[in-house]
Amino acid sequence: MRGHHLAVYNFGLHVDDYESPLVLGFRLREPLNFEAAKRAQGYVGRSGYDDVPGPESWGEKVYPRFIRDSGFEDAPSSLSLWSSLEALMAFTYSGVHADALKHARNWNQRQAWPALVLWWVREGTQPVWADGAERLEFLHDNGPTARAFTFKAPFCPDGQAIVIDREHVKAIAGRNATGQQDLLDIVKTLKA
Repeated sequence: MRGHHLAVYNFGLHVDDYESPLVLGFRLREPLNFEAAKRAQGYVGRSGYDDVPGPESWGEKVYPRFIRDSGFEDAPSSLSLWSSLEALMAFTYSGVHADALKHARNWNQRQAWPALVLWWVREGTQPVWADGAERLEFLHDNGPTARAFTFKAPFCPDGQAIVIDREHVKAIAGRNATGQQDLLDIVKTLKA
């Protein structure tokens, strides 16, 4: 949407510690997913993680309340900006990232909260981790609104509910596939 970027925050819990063999499939795919995002149409940028090579962290990493009593101090989460709902949806549900989603049940716990939350920010605004955690909790507690929503119940920056243009999503996914083929070839060799 002109003048706005779409922020997305996702959060989950692994079945074991990050270094565990049970989470190997996730670890192997993580850098490929980040590279696929960078190559995807509509990608604006993402937060990095403190003490990890790569992009700078967008503020102190904060988690939603769902991490409490989990036994974990850290959890898989990401925070990024996209140019449109269609661009983010094309990346999320096709290519390298779609492969990760297909296998996610192998390394992630079932969760009672939304896997992700979407919201609009003005162009030039960079959300911080605390924004994502707060909006995910808000979505869980209140359902989708213009403040915190999902692909199933999306909103425009002006607060009006909208319908995602699925044909546009398919077209973007097709263009993304061309630029991800080398990554997809690697993904096909990975264990779940």
